[in-house]
Amino acid sequence: MEIRYITSFDDRNLISKIYEDSWRHAYRGIISQEYLDKIPKGHWSKAFDISDWNTVVCIHDGKYIGTSSFCKSRFEKYNDLGEVISIYLLPEYMGLGYGKQLLDFVVEQLKEQGYTEAFLWVLEENERARNFYEKYGFKLDNDYLEDTIAGKELREVRYTLKLI
Repeated sequence: MEIRYITSFDDRNLISKIYEDSWRHAYRGIISQEYLDKIPKGHWSKAFDISDWNTVVCIHDGKYIGTSSFCKSRFEKYNDLGEVISIYLLPEYMGLGYGKQLLDFVVEQLKEQGYTEAFLWVLEENERARNFYEKYGFKLDNDYLEDTIAGKELREVRYTLKLI
């Protein structure tokens, strides 16, 4: 297994497929199935080249199986913190330790960038992800975001992790 930063040679549509498949799996029962079924191929492909974001891929036996993006906080009130924007795996690779290895890599990169604390947002109803982050050591914070996806009002809760 290899975890590395994306390059110009990486197929953005294959990386986007990780998001697409993961969303369909992880958000089943949270976001409308009709919306999940209609996520277009390559929906996230342009996001991987946002200049302030760092994006890495996890490759196993030559196949893209996971991805994560992270950066300096996009939120002014958390300006000095690192942010894990996303971490996704293909469903068939969830629960096998790849997510922890991917998050280990991201956390180490944030430390190397000089951050002493990182945070992320997760849908409040996404129990599997919340359990993963809590087991990793992230702590639930009292901040949240209100979001609307496919006409459904959802809450994203914030988790923090001390990096020192």
